Amino acid sequence: MEEQKVQILFYQLILSFHGAAMQQMGKLENAAAGNSNKDIAQAQLSIDMIEMIKLKTEGNRTEEETTLLERTLRELRLTYVEAIGGDEKPGSNPENKSNAAENEKKSGAKERKTGGESK
Repeated sequence: MEEQKVQILFYQLILSFHGAAMQQMGKLENAAAGNSNKDIAQAQLSIDMIEMIKLKTEGNRTEEETTLLERTLRELRLTYVEAIGGDEKPGSNPENKSNAAENEKKSGAKERKTGGESK
């Protein structure tokens, strides 16, 4: 196989995992499903696959391929941290909304009992 074709295939492989990870983090719409559902575990797997490719191709890459890998991993890691950070905010998960509302009710009741003072 000629070197130029190999390089194009390498780029396509990395960009394929990049697109998958972005979709799995809810940053890109899933064209087939018509939505942007998050699957953080799958996103982590896609990022890990790129990391594995980086490790396995060490010493065998061009400078451009190394740059592509490093930039892709940096972007995905930052986006991943943002994605999991958003999931950890109280009330951001639909299942937690009822818990947040319940806690708010309890807090309001407590303030009324104490005359509105925070302790």
